[in-house]
Amino acid sequence: MNEPQRPSDETPAGPAGPAGPARHAMPGGKEFPQKLIWVFLACAFGAIALYAWATDYVTLAGERTVYTAACEKGTWVANRCTGMLVPAQRYRFRALKARGEVLFWTIGVPEPSSKYTGCTITSGRDWSCPANADVARTITLTMKAGDPVADPQGRTRAYHSVPKVKWLMLRAGISLGATANE
Repeated sequence: MNEPQRPSDETPAGPAGPAGPARHAMPGGKEFPQKLIWVFLACAFGAIALYAWATDYVTLAGERTVYTAACEKGTWVANRCTGMLVPAQRYRFRALKARGEVLFWTIGVPEPSSKYTGCTITSGRDWSCPANADVARTITLTMKAGDPVADPQGRTRAYHSVPKVKWLMLRAGISLGATANE
């Protein structure tokens, strides 16, 4: 049957206690459910995590991947491709500070990894190594603030680096201009 009306000064009991589910007052007397706050925070955290992944801001300890682009049906004029920018090799470096070594390899290429020894390593993003017999298999002897430094003596491979997101978009067939970082 019909329940009797409660007096207006009583607060109904609910699952979160006498006041019911947790809510926050908004201007105009409306209530804002706490669940929406958690959804917003989860989305914000997800966006930050996606940004960190996409920009390689967070990587495995001591590792750095350099994404490169090639110029198809054109030539390079400084850092600009006169043809079509396409994804090229990804070079990975792993600095082993305690051993003074930097391992390096080209992702997706069936050749063994190599290493530099006798390196000066501040972090995985800041190191410098002397040349060895494998220097021609990679793009740098020095990493500064996470960016490869071209060898002034030309012993390493030439390269044009691009951000990870741009490389992934080029790989998906989405053209984003004709300019590389280097």
